[in-house]
Amino acid sequence: MARTYKLNKSAPDNPAGRRIDYAKELNAQQCAAVTAGPGPMLVIAGAGSGKTRTLIYRVAYLLEQGVEPHNILLLTFTNKAAREMLDRVATLLTEGTDGLWGGTFHSIGNKILRRHAESLGFRRGFSIMDREDQEDLMKTVIAAAGIDPKEKRFPKAEVVADIFSMSVNTNRNVGHVVNTKYPYFLDQVDQLQNVHLRYEAKKKSTNAMDFDDLLVKTLDLLRNHDEVAAIYQKQFQYVLVDEYQDTNHIQAEFVDKLAEQHQNVMVVGDDAQSIYSWRGADFQNIIQFPRRYPAARTYKIETNYRSVPEILHVANAAIEANEQQFPKELQAARETRSVKPALLELNDSNQQALFVTQRILELRDEGVELNEVAVLYRAHYHSMELQLEMTRHGVPFQITSGLRFFEQAHIKDVASFLKFVTNQRDEVAFKRIVRLLPGIGGTAADKLWAQFEQALDGGEAVDSFSHAFAGAKLGAKSEKMFKQFVHTLEEIAPGGKPIAPSSAIESVVQAVYEDYAKAKFPNYEARAEDLKVLANYARQYADPAEFLSQLALVTALETEAALTPNDETRDSERVTLSSIHQAKGLEWRVVFVINLTEGSFPSNRSLESPAAVEEERRLFYVAVTRACDELYLTYPYMRLNAGYGDMFQRPSRFLLEVPTELVEKWEIERNF
Repeated sequence: MARTYKLNKSAPDNPAGRRIDYAKELNAQQCAAVTAGPGPMLVIAGAGSGKTRTLIYRVAYLLEQGVEPHNILLLTFTNKAAREMLDRVATLLTEGTDGLWGGTFHSIGNKILRRHAESLGFRRGFSIMDREDQEDLMKTVIAAAGIDPKEKRFPKAEVVADIFSMSVNTNRNVGHVVNTKYPYFLDQVDQLQNVHLRYEAKKKSTNAMDFDDLLVKTLDLLRNHDEVAAIYQKQFQYVLVDEYQDTNHIQAEFVDKLAEQHQNVMVVGDDAQSIYSWRGADFQNIIQFPRRYPAARTYKIETNYRSVPEILHVANAAIEANEQQFPKELQAARETRSVKPALLELNDSNQQALFVTQRILELRDEGVELNEVAVLYRAHYHSMELQLEMTRHGVPFQITSGLRFFEQAHIKDVASFLKFVTNQRDEVAFKRIVRLLPGIGGTAADKLWAQFEQALDGGEAVDSFSHAFAGAKLGAKSEKMFKQFVHTLEEIAPGGKPIAPSSAIESVVQAVYEDYAKAKFPNYEARAEDLKVLANYARQYADPAEFLSQLALVTALETEAALTPNDETRDSERVTLSSIHQAKGLEWRVVFVINLTEGSFPSNRSLESPAAVEEERRLFYVAVTRACDELYLTYPYMRLNAGYGDMFQRPSRFLLEVPTELVEKWEIERNF
């Protein structure tokens, strides 16, 4: 047996003998975690408490203790975070950091796979498919399986890719994912499972991996090839993980496998900010860490450097009701401002939008720049009225939660139905909506338009769409859906005269667009909510032409505001409109959290499960802790609901859980 001879680390070239004074540069809680001895560690770092600083100094401390750089692995969720951390470690120590392994889970997986791909039947030069490549390969596999998406509404390649990704990241079979997330495809589970098997085989035959494979196949290596696992388990004496509350099943097991030999694993995160279960994150990873590592020590970092005490009082109260958590109490490092967070009840979403817009303009007059203000919401569609109001007032804004409301494909699709029946000479609108049907592409759309033009025969409109399209020559696969399409046109414009826009939108969605959207979009449910909001908004208009004119004007104003911001503002001065999920990790001087009503926040879907409600409460906690100086919590007590009239809404349970003495209630007085 070969003898192992260990070389000690050479002394650093540091004539001055400078070492980091951890007690001076860190607070007591941070210092305790950073300078802890070997063994498993769970660091619960509250919002704004210097989590990144703790990780950076821990790496520096290990290096100063003589741990070789290549024996340290730092896992993050973004390449940017990894680069910044490694750069800051290098700045702290000035030298001795070369060889340190740091990066995202996927980048580390890729590094390992490049060395051992042959063990899995791949070659080292395997390709990594981007999303477009993945969807192209998926289309090839679907066709090879004998499935014709035009014959039956089989999910598009993008949706199929999302189903498979959720399956591997949650360690659930395809059938389970479809049953829980895509129940409208239950009758196609067998076909989807067949496609999944074919897809895996096709990737191997083309020597290609998708993004998920960089984790899944690396874990396969560690599970099933002991000789490979031993290399990295021996090498990584210390494993450090950032944002551990966001790990999924695969990532948690990946960490456990790598740390198996030395058990020196330090995971840093905040259970109160675990908000990504919808994309596969498993909250139980952080909650159960002390059980998986019985010898683990838990450190809490509770000093918040971001927010004033008044905001933290609300944050602490907001999360208190959660049963599954590591209890902690955020303490403010900043002094009081003697201004409590504001709580406002508004009549409806329009008044809420008017208040937020007016208050933002006042704050700007008070010296708060627009880019220091954010409006946060549970779902993207909650921002529609606000986008309209801010556009009318010329307030520049940027949206991080998606496209501007009226620029989204599904909104433009449904609006095109109304455009066509209102102006039957709108060739662009007609071709857009007819191409939504299975089996109808550009050539077929051109022929159908030519037939319709003949029916118009120089007139303004036809009385009957059925007569206009009589005898249209289409393939058998398209004929049934085209008949439904024509029937829908008759329904929303009987005798050629368009009905009220709100009713027309509902008819289009129910009769034609719903099936298309389910197969086309992975986030169908969110888009369905958008269309409900559009129908509600359209209730203000009896005339579809007036409604469409308003949409066109608002869209034009939004585009103009985006391209040419107000002369009085700098390019960087834009209010941020964002979903709370997108806002995690960010901060602003002033934050508005809107639409805090039962059914909106928490969402209706979450009310079916206590665990889901707890995640919604964590989401509210994240929203509150984004604010540095001022916080505004608003809710409209009335909601327009197409087809059902006005509906009263209850304030969110999360507002009721915050003691009244912690907030200041503002009463709205109309000045018009």
